[in-house]
Amino acid sequence: MLAPKKSLGQNFLRDENIARKIVESLRVEPRDILLEIGPGQGDLTKLLLETSSTVLGVEVDPRAAAILRERFGLRLVLLELDVLTLKLEDIAGRYGRHLCIVGNIPYYITSEILFWLFDQRQWVRHATLMMQHEVAARLVARTQTKAYGILSVFAQLYSDTKLLFKVSRNSFHPRPQVDSAVVRFEFGKSFESVDERLLRNIVRRTFGARRKTVRNGLRMMGFSERQLDQIPFDGAKRPEQLSPSEFVQLSRLLEPYSDSLSLKY
Repeated sequence: MLAPKKSLGQNFLRDENIARKIVESLRVEPRDILLEIGPGQGDLTKLLLETSSTVLGVEVDPRAAAILRERFGLRLVLLELDVLTLKLEDIAGRYGRHLCIVGNIPYYITSEILFWLFDQRQWVRHATLMMQHEVAARLVARTQTKAYGILSVFAQLYSDTKLLFKVSRNSFHPRPQVDSAVVRFEFGKSFESVDERLLRNIVRRTFGARRKTVRNGLRMMGFSERQLDQIPFDGAKRPEQLSPSEFVQLSRLLEPYSDSLSLKY
């Protein structure tokens, strides 16, 4: 048995019933290209290989990679690298099909992996990921609730997002302090064209000042009172009152005034 590394956030799934439940939820077709994030010792990988002719595993831990090679040989296409450096366009282009992504992702980089996925969503058909239950609840949270926030906006804007089922902390080794949940993202949603860099800055800045009105958050970004007076939008609302589509609408209204701002992606 591989000793889990705390520095890599490793909590290995030990419940085969949960692993089978995850695979069943994928609704995989034999020709699907499956990409597993962090296969570890391959307990989920084994079941994935029974459902698809092409399974890729992205594993950063060389100890786990050695186990996977010995266990599956050439049946598994093994990529030894940090998943955040992986370009899905290259993988999808190599196989000529969109990808189906699955994985038990480390708690400490959940947000980074989610935005890595969102940024490359055009190459992904669907993703089924296990993560901390609290984060999963945020992804599907509705407006005007405490859990609704930045992740809620982007998950629901970019995909049809569904929390499939909860997973007890007792299903893992080592046992984490919190429960997990499996979330499915179905990509391909369409929305009005928008400057996504501006959109992300608006969402992050307004939720960063969650107790303030949207107008105050926009002023902190650098928009002037005169500019905000020019747009037909109720800036007296709080960010948690705005739906994902309303954030898109707000961003489109502010695009003409954004050239002078210093924006981060």
